[in-house]
Amino acid sequence: MISKFLLTSVSFAVSAFLAASSSLAADRTLIQNKGSDTLVNVAQSWAEEYGKINQDVAVAVSGGGTGTGIAAMIAGTVDLANASRAMSEKEIKQAEANGHKPVEHTVALDALAVYLHPANPIGSMTFQQIADIYGRDGKTTMWSDLGVTVPGCQDGKIVVVSRQNNSGTYVYFKEEVLGEKGKFRQGTLDMNGSKDVVDLVEKTPCAIGYSGMGYATKHVKMPCVSKEAGSACVAPSLETALNKTYPISRGLYMYTNGEPKGAVKTYLDWILSDVGQCIAVGQGFAPIHAVKCK
Repeated sequence: MISKFLLTSVSFAVSAFLAASSSLAADRTLIQNKGSDTLVNVAQSWAEEYGKINQDVAVAVSGGGTGTGIAAMIAGTVDLANASRAMSEKEIKQAEANGHKPVEHTVALDALAVYLHPANPIGSMTFQQIADIYGRDGKTTMWSDLGVTVPGCQDGKIVVVSRQNNSGTYVYFKEEVLGEKGKFRQGTLDMNGSKDVVDLVEKTPCAIGYSGMGYATKHVKMPCVSKEAGSACVAPSLETALNKTYPISRGLYMYTNGEPKGAVKTYLDWILSDVGQCIAVGQGFAPIHAVKCK
């Protein structure tokens, strides 16, 4: 039979451990970081690595899309809002009306790649060809319209993979490729996350999708892209994202409420340092400045 003394000792030890754990947790500064699904993987890597060198700070990372992060910034419920597009003037005014002042920080660069199944013979595409597939008024619905036959795509019909409209990638792609007033065609398969797009294209010979180049795998292909027929066709890469020669290059952002201070500033400065930027490179994104990574 277990003695009362032993039970009391165990109970005391557990209570002491929980109290100590609660005290340690209370002493840590918590940074709330929310938003873009394009950034969520590298943001998680930043948070994990930073936790190893500064145990006084915990960074809580969640996705949900750029719209989610910006909405949290407007409401003042987040320290760092991740975004794969710039905030609009309307969104900034909404934040200011709530007493918040969004400040933009570019934390990485990205090439918004077009993804095809590896069996697809297409190696280059123009903005017009892409718009004819994705646009509301586009006439391209079959791969044969582009003069190709895709092995494994039995009916030849293009499966158009997109993102949900809460995504900054969705908005950026629409504005850059379809035009400011352009609209997506109906019947697209809208994915929740960047990785979901690439996964679906990998498994679907008839498919085309778009996503950040950080989500590329060896099981998909990324054609070079030109703004117009006859102009240079540029493939997405770290180099072409950094020098902005790839025509669908973009910045990836974190927004703070006002100029960052304290633990948030220290963390953001670390992200922008060579160490933080090399983590971004390791995740498939281009750094905001030239770095030498191991």
